[in-house]
Amino acid sequence: MEVQLLKTPPVYSTPLGDAYCGDALDLLSELPDQSVNLFITSPPFALQRKKEYGNCEQADYVDWLAEFGKLIFTKLRDDGSFVLDLGGAYRKGVPARSLYNFRVLIRFCDDLGFFLAEDFYWFNPSKLPSPIEWVNKRKLRAKDSVNTVWWFSKTEWPKADVTNVLTEYSDRMKKLLENPNGFYKPKKRPSGHDISKGFGKRNAGAIPSNLLSIPNSESNGRYLDGCKAVGVKGHPARFPARLPEFFIRLLTDPDDLVIDIFAGSNTAGYVAELEGRRWITFEKFRDYVAASAFRFVPETTTVADRQAIHDHIMSGEHVDMDSYARKDTLFA
Repeated sequence: MEVQLLKTPPVYSTPLGDAYCGDALDLLSELPDQSVNLFITSPPFALQRKKEYGNCEQADYVDWLAEFGKLIFTKLRDDGSFVLDLGGAYRKGVPARSLYNFRVLIRFCDDLGFFLAEDFYWFNPSKLPSPIEWVNKRKLRAKDSVNTVWWFSKTEWPKADVTNVLTEYSDRMKKLLENPNGFYKPKKRPSGHDISKGFGKRNAGAIPSNLLSIPNSESNGRYLDGCKAVGVKGHPARFPARLPEFFIRLLTDPDDLVIDIFAGSNTAGYVAELEGRRWITFEKFRDYVAASAFRFVPETTTVADRQAIHDHIMSGEHVDMDSYARKDTLFA
């Protein structure tokens, strides 16, 4: 990215973005106030089992996440948004749900000053049955396959355009559009809604719902191919690209600034680049940052070149991904 907003140097750069390695609280404090159009992130969840990416205990989770929320509020533009993906969890040792994700929602709105623009629910149809104890072994609960995704804003009127995320019409709607006069007869439904020929107007697509059905089943692609090629582990909790894509298209315009403070494999930065948005990502673990660079290399990149990129990042050198793509100077 041409204009560097932070004093800390990035680990690698692309034409539109910078990836940083470090503590997100420290890096957030370096950002200018009211400079960000969209924060979108999926933090380590408040699970009972410790994960390798450093999740926090449920009892302390809301306080921990609120520290990031306070800074995000000051760095966000007045018409900006903060999208927060949180997975569900159970209370320790019993088949009763934790309310931590709802406590986060209440804390952010009541104490930090955010508004809940809308609540979304990400349904992952490819998710394996879990938790094992209550679903697989004792068979007391259904599998947990829905995450809560809170869309926060600083005001009641954040920038948004739902026409940027229209979906394909259903088969029934397609039949209506082909023959609106024969398909619908004007009548008033029990709900009081009037059904008329106006419903037969052809737009660019259907209005999406706040239930996002997106499988998280990627098994190949540049990122995983790069990880396999150099023998490193991929991040165990990756965004499916369609999730940040939906909110980036809904809530930002080209050249807006998108930030993910818990970047992991940097799906959000990669999608922002594809969508023509500037981006910044923070990730605490250098090995995850190094592997995430594979998202930005050409498909024809050799194993030796991918290994070189990974090694230089791990050794603390800055990598200019754009220069590499042009086969110019790889390391700045």
